[in-house]
Amino acid sequence: MPNRYLRNLFTTSWALRRAFPREVLREIERAVAASERLHSGELRFAIETALDVPALWRGVSPRERAVDAFARLHTWDTAANNGVLIYLLLSEHDIEIVADRGFGGKVSAQEWQDVCETMRPLFHSGQYQDGALRGIEMVTALMRRHFPPDPDDVNELSNKPVLL
Repeated sequence: MPNRYLRNLFTTSWALRRAFPREVLREIERAVAASERLHSGELRFAIETALDVPALWRGVSPRERAVDAFARLHTWDTAANNGVLIYLLLSEHDIEIVADRGFGGKVSAQEWQDVCETMRPLFHSGQYQDGALRGIEMVTALMRRHFPPDPDDVNELSNKPVLL
C-alpha cells in the first residue's frame, strides 16, 4: 500500500506531458475519429495522472475511478447505449475499459481484458502512443462487430482525449 501512495504522490503533470505530448494527444483524437467512422458507437479516451490523497485514503480503485470518469464524461449518454471509455491511470499504469449496457451480453469481460493486456506492456515500455493506438484499434474491432456504421449516426461525444 505505501508504494501505491508514493507512485500517486510523485507522478506529476510533467510525467503526463512527457508520456502524452500534444502530438500524441492529437494522434489519439484522430484515431478515435477514424474509429467512429467504422461503427455507430462512441469511444472516449481518458488519462488521469494520479489519484489525489483523499481518493487514496478512501482506497479508491482504478476501476472505481474509471466508472466515475465514464459517468462524469457522459459516456453513458448515447442514444444506443454504446459508449466505451478507455481509461488510463498513469501513476499505476492501470488500464480500465468501461462499456455501456448496450455491450452487455455481446462483448465478454475477457475480450475487454485482452485489450488492456495488449496495451499494458507498451505503456510499461514507454510506448504510450503505440499502446493507445493499439487499444483504440482493438476496441474499434469489438465495437464494429456489434454496432455497424449507421448513415444517420451523429458524433454524440467529443473525440478529444480527456486529461483528468
